[in-house]
Amino acid sequence: MSNGYEDHMGGDEGKDAKTNLIVNYLPQNMTQEELRSLFSSIGEVESAKLIRDKVAGHSLGYGFVNYLNPSDAERAISTLNGLRLQSKTIKVSYARPSSDTIKDANLYISGLPRSMTQKDVEDMFSHYGHIINSRVLVDQGTGKTGVSRGVAFIRFDKRAEAEEAVKNLNGQKPPGASEPITVKFAANPNQVKNSQILSQLYHNQSRRFGGPLHHQAQRFRFSPMGVDHMGGMGGVSVPGNSTSGWCIFIYNLGQDADESILWQMFGPFGAVTNVKVIRDFNTNKCKGFGFVTMTNYEEAAMAIASLNGYRLGDKILQVSFKTSKGHK
Repeated sequence: MSNGYEDHMGGDEGKDAKTNLIVNYLPQNMTQEELRSLFSSIGEVESAKLIRDKVAGHSLGYGFVNYLNPSDAERAISTLNGLRLQSKTIKVSYARPSSDTIKDANLYISGLPRSMTQKDVEDMFSHYGHIINSRVLVDQGTGKTGVSRGVAFIRFDKRAEAEEAVKNLNGQKPPGASEPITVKFAANPNQVKNSQILSQLYHNQSRRFGGPLHHQAQRFRFSPMGVDHMGGMGGVSVPGNSTSGWCIFIYNLGQDADESILWQMFGPFGAVTNVKVIRDFNTNKCKGFGFVTMTNYEEAAMAIASLNGYRLGDKILQVSFKTSKGHK
């Protein structure tokens, strides 16, 4: 949910609007050099930028290409839009200059029927405006690769369109659904209101969540993959050890932090198989750090990018991949 889209919008209205392209749905392993050489085949490229995750460094699957000549940009759209690269069909269109009308138009949708494909989800949302990008999260930890987890992200062209979609679709039941879906704005870690949601969550936690989130946490907690990876602290899984997932280290938690707060914070980003708060043996208070194991690298990286630097209660969290050095 990186806000990269707005951060990297090029240029002012006018000349740049006709030469600056955004390229979506790039294959995960495509490099910036490959992006540049593909688009250079059309005409002279002034700049090509692949957008990468600021923390973990992997490609976010989109980039910007700026031509010297507007006619080359136009030809690139007609030639390369819809081109199939590996398993992806890329989308090439004019990038729009940054403005408040497009900021924060990214939605988080949960509770979708598992049978809904990316196309079904786009069809449902496209009534409300122009979709820039969409992604349905699939389960990669179940052995049934490719099964939808019922969660999606959709980025609209304009904030107003996203608001319209929330108003009309939140709490509705799509065809074939037994439960209503939730449609809300995706968390943008740069916004104060999200820190407020989290600190509110932090203060409410003494009530022990009885709501659906709590059940979700229970469901994960007893999954066979949740067998305590955290046994003797030294046995914590490290990045690259894909059998047990990706271990994330959270530092600067408050004394009262417990497992439920970690489920709440990391759950929205993807499949969490295990959480652990490290407590003082005598007082049973949190010693300031904890661990979360997530199945999918991309989702773990997204969680880190969004939650590192978050204010929880009165503390600023530090969130990173666990390195192989054991934190004793």
